[in-house]
Amino acid sequence: MRASSEYVHRALERVAGSALSRRLPSAYPGPEFVDAGGLLSGGAPRDDLRSLFFRSAEYVDRILRGAKPGELPVEQPKRYEMTINLKTADALPLSVPQSVLLRADRVIHQMIEKSAALSQPSHPRP
Repeated sequence: MRASSEYVHRALERVAGSALSRRLPSAYPGPEFVDAGGLLSGGAPRDDLRSLFFRSAEYVDRILRGAKPGELPVEQPKRYEMTINLKTADALPLSVPQSVLLRADRVIHQMIEKSAALSQPSHPRP
């Protein structure tokens, strides 16, 4: 399992590093990209995504039983999380408005070591 997680982390670093080397501000679907050096992530937390995936199976079942897809309600995550990497913003160089930083669930002020890439937030939301 450890080799797999190291491989995935290296791939995330390559994706985030590629955008940074081209001086492209980049947004990603999950915080692991920001931990690896990406600028910004925003999306549903993992636990909400899991429940949405399970609910999608229920939708498939309803459609196969004859429900019309256009009549089924649209479901969305109940909450969203935003992570910002200020070290990456400084390298681009971009200034992130204080109002955006205050809305972020997590702000990374320095690069995270590889071994701690999936650790707890460096700055919890106020």
